[in-house]
Amino acid sequence: MENIYLFFVIALFILAVSDLVVGVGNDAVNFLNSAVGSKVAPFYVILSIAAVGVLFGATFSSGMMEIARQGVFYPDQFYFKEIMIIFLAVMITDIILLDTFNTFGLPTSTTVSIVFELLGAAVAVSLFKIYFTDVAAQAQDLGNYINSARALLIISGILLSVVIAFTVGSIAQFLTRLLFTFNYERKLPFFGAIWSGIAVTAIIYFILVKGAGGASFMTESAIEWIEQNSFYILLCSFVGFAFIAQLLISLFKFNIFRVIVLIGTFSLAMAFAGNDLVNFIGVPIAGYESFKFFISDPSQTPTTMTMESLLEPVQTPTGFLLAAGSIMVLALFFSKKARTVSKTEVNLARQSEGYERFSSSLFARTIVRKARDVNKAVKKVLPGKVLDFIDKRFDRALYMRRRRIRKDESSFDILRASVNMFVASILIAFATSLKLPLSTTYVTFMVAMGTSLSDRAWGRESAVYRITGVITVIGGWFFTAFSAFTVAFIFAWFISWGGITAAVIAIAIAFVFVIRTHYLHKKLSAKKEIEEEKEKDKVDVEVCGENVMEQCKSTIIDTVVSVSKLYNTTISSFLLEERKKLKNTRKHIKEFNKYTKSLKKDVYFTLRKLEEGSVETGHYYVQIIDYLREIAHCLNFIVEPLHEHIENNHKPVIPEQEEELLQLNENVALLYGKILEVLKTDDFDRVENVIQLQQDILYELDRLKKMQVKLIKKAKVKTRNSLLFFNLLSETKNLLLHSINMFKSHRDFMIHHNGEVKI
Repeated sequence: MENIYLFFVIALFILAVSDLVVGVGNDAVNFLNSAVGSKVAPFYVILSIAAVGVLFGATFSSGMMEIARQGVFYPDQFYFKEIMIIFLAVMITDIILLDTFNTFGLPTSTTVSIVFELLGAAVAVSLFKIYFTDVAAQAQDLGNYINSARALLIISGILLSVVIAFTVGSIAQFLTRLLFTFNYERKLPFFGAIWSGIAVTAIIYFILVKGAGGASFMTESAIEWIEQNSFYILLCSFVGFAFIAQLLISLFKFNIFRVIVLIGTFSLAMAFAGNDLVNFIGVPIAGYESFKFFISDPSQTPTTMTMESLLEPVQTPTGFLLAAGSIMVLALFFSKKARTVSKTEVNLARQSEGYERFSSSLFARTIVRKARDVNKAVKKVLPGKVLDFIDKRFDRALYMRRRRIRKDESSFDILRASVNMFVASILIAFATSLKLPLSTTYVTFMVAMGTSLSDRAWGRESAVYRITGVITVIGGWFFTAFSAFTVAFIFAWFISWGGITAAVIAIAIAFVFVIRTHYLHKKLSAKKEIEEEKEKDKVDVEVCGENVMEQCKSTIIDTVVSVSKLYNTTISSFLLEERKKLKNTRKHIKEFNKYTKSLKKDVYFTLRKLEEGSVETGHYYVQIIDYLREIAHCLNFIVEPLHEHIENNHKPVIPEQEEELLQLNENVALLYGKILEVLKTDDFDRVENVIQLQQDILYELDRLKKMQVKLIKKAKVKTRNSLLFFNLLSETKNLLLHSINMFKSHRDFMIHHNGEVKI
């Protein structure tokens, strides 16, 4: 019997290792985003500093382990067997849930996950115990097993942290920006040292003075000495850091905010490890302690021994904490999924305009309208001089000009990054010192949103999209809670019903799921790397008339090749009734549509970067992109009806139509081949030949329409066939017209750019 539960304990620790890896992949964004978003240092430097913080902070999480032992249920009301089922169900669910979110790059909360998993598994086992197993338990209700008051406190604390983090972040950023302005370099000699001293001292207070009690290596005498001398520690810290900062600023003209962001990265990584490590190893350690208590008394059985031992406080060995911290550090460096979750927060918080990932929503539009009304009311109350003073302090004109000159690609400046770091780490460390398991994801995300709002990054051009994004992320958090509770409930019930066999099956499901999502993530990452490489090429190339022309030529060549292939595959797949091939082609056409849409959205930024001498030819570039977009629409309008026809198993075209469509397909391929030859050789003297070939195909399209009319009169085809055939001919005609117009616009672009204007 002991061997079965030894297997459970071993499985818990194996699952814990996996959970540490996938958990860090999700939570790494919490302490990396500010440093990465402001590009304060090379990525490997940021990662190294964060790794040290994680390793150091791991030893401060011992006090938080009580949450997993007695946070949301009463362990003395459960037998040893039931406790092990709860813990096993929680770990299996946690891996599946976090790995799913990581695979698709969605940030979620590990704290919310673990709390609701414990709650779901405990409720399942309690209900199973009440209705199926323990006769004595049938007289009791669910409230005797679930610590509803404690669970409600934890949940409300987590939700309250969202409001507090957003509010504190907004206020802190407003006051900081009011003091330093966007031209903060000029204010550094006057206020930089004092601000640095306050920021670093604050974090020392909450991490060391308040959090030292939870450190596994701290003795009672050391903790008592820190408490008695906290004022002197803080005073020396403030004076020492302020003095060092002033020396760096005055003598070396050093940007002290850069150091502050890196210190903040360390402190936030440390706070993360101190608060969130329990989410990954708290359950396995509680299971390990339960097993030790079980084997210490041979007279007890798994179904009779109650778990009062979990009510007693236990100091987690430092070795366990350091081992867990080391795994987290390795995962931080080598886990590719740790790099896939951060884009959402950075994009929503960025200072500059650009492509918005989220669309607007009714709720977001309502909030923006109400905010404008409040803004108008405030302006009526406050004196004009006060408003003018605030507007001057938040003027971004000089900042934006310097960004363009320096080719600064950061999402926001270092000043805001430092506020993000210290506000978030202070809030997390404070909660850790009170042994409240708040969500580091919620806090860091909402602090970043609050600071971006105060920094006026949410202008009228982007506010509705950013607010929709925030609402979407918060909605995902509620989905996390529901999913965690439900899945843990199902697994706990399944294991309670099926015993050891069900436990083995559940563990196997978890590992198969992780393996499958690994390959899925690998596939998605490869696709994203290609897209990011294209974007990197756009950024790396200095945009001038010559580069735009070359980029335009390359885009058109790629488009001609893609369109020719997609059209050919669409027609041939339809005629051969190859449903899967046509479905795959439809998918590629949708991707091509997204690609042309992104090109059109980049037009504004491309034209802004054009040299003065190239402005006269810029409208040709706009025309080309417009025609590309229309070509993509034509392909979509062609493939959708054909795909629907095949999906619904309608009759194929008649032999006369099939023969003509095959010939049309060959002619269209020939036309695109001729266009490709001219584009590659820049031999525009052959343009008339290409246009003549297009005219011949257009004449054939008219002939095919007349042929279709004759077939209708002879009753050889029905209505569905006729509508499909006419649509195909019309959209093919539009496709060819837009393709030639794009081709001619590129010719004019080339000729005018080279100064060879021909009428």
